Amino acid sequence: MRILNKSMGIIMLITFCLVFASFSYAGLGDLLKDIQKTLGKSTTSRGLSQDKIGNGLKEALRIGAENAVKKVSILDGYYGNPEIRITLPDSVLKVEKVIRTFGYGSQLDAFTESMNRAAEKAAPAARDLFWGTVKGMTFEDAMKILKGRDNEATLYLKDKTWDKLLETFKPVVNQAMGSVGVTKRYQDLEARVRNIPVIGQSLGVDIDNYVSEKALNGLFLMLEKEEQKIRKDPAARVTDLLKEVFGGGR
Repeated sequence: MRILNKSMGIIMLITFCLVFASFSYAGLGDLLKDIQKTLGKSTTSRGLSQDKIGNGLKEALRIGAENAVKKVSILDGYYGNPEIRITLPDSVLKVEKVIRTFGYGSQLDAFTESMNRAAEKAAPAARDLFWGTVKGMTFEDAMKILKGRDNEATLYLKDKTWDKLLETFKPVVNQAMGSVGVTKRYQDLEARVRNIPVIGQSLGVDIDNYVSEKALNGLFLMLEKEEQKIRKDPAARVTDLLKEVFGGGR
């Protein structure tokens, strides 16, 4: 009954504001602020304080990021997942049939696998940067995420961390690529491609940048899936705080 009364009160307030705004446009901004305050109160009507909402969102992001990083960091985390598997660069795909026709298909396959292995090795480097960003999240950020789209938290992290992650990833990816032979395989492949008459030119791929960007895109896709599970699947809310913030305490 109390929830119904609150809902009716909010509807009446919005209706009044809209009618009043038609007579006084200058006061619309203040009236909308009043609506937002009322809606904010209804959001916390079940006893959730600002700290609890903020901590709940941070916990969701921490758990989601941790799960996403774990899933892509294992063997075949990228290579065995069709959704995020790193495929050949566009400039290579354009001449893939020609390259295979000339008998270099095994080199292409080895190059593809090695890129994914490098991404799997580099992915854990994202964990600390994610967590550092989550710690700095404000209450306003938390409320926007809580009321936003089902990938709002992922979009927030992507906006806040992409440039730093790319900067961090490149040297890690470069080292990982060296350890799994990506660079050598690419150089060998490019040398062979130059000798194919109908191609006869460099493939022109910045491997460090290509693998880093693809690895990050895959990581954020997995993070988005983790976020959606926490929002929609009660079983994914593995702590009491997550259950309270995302499930109304149910």
